[in-house]
Amino acid sequence: MAAEDSKETSFEQALGQLEGIVRELESGRGELDNSIKNYEQGMKLLKICEEKLSQAKLKVEKITSGTAQEVKTEEFEG
Repeated sequence: MAAEDSKETSFEQALGQLEGIVRELESGRGELDNSIKNYEQGMKLLKICEEKLSQAKLKVEKITSGTAQEVKTEEFEG
């Protein structure tokens, strides 16, 4: 997955692919080489998901700051 793919891949697509990889790795049925490739792909997908979530958080904060005089952000615990 190239860097430009992260712009074309939606959060939901990346998460779905990542979940599939996790299921396959957890099953323990794959060959070692294939498992390593899947792990590498999973890490790339994780990065895409984290980037998309970070972008969404910034967008929400911008929207919120536009509707209130003073914006307070709090860490989400969950």
